[in-house]
Amino acid sequence: MQTRETTSDRRRMTISLTDEDIEFIAEKAAEKAVAKMTGMIYQEVGKGVVNRFLWIVGLSAIGVYVYLQQRGFIK
Repeated sequence: MQTRETTSDRRRMTISLTDEDIEFIAEKAAEKAVAKMTGMIYQEVGKGVVNRFLWIVGLSAIGVYVYLQQRGFIK
């Protein structure tokens, strides 16, 4: 008769890792963390640049509008 393996039986199984395995896993985790943080930083910097650019474009458009209105081109 075949026995069923329960969740508690699976938890009791231990996996032994060597120091090299642990170090490899830690290095991979660190690389992923650095890549994720770098991506987030570039994303925030990009948002800041776009935001400033849009402010400059908006203020320039208002300036041109006021200038043209004062010169009589726009009534």
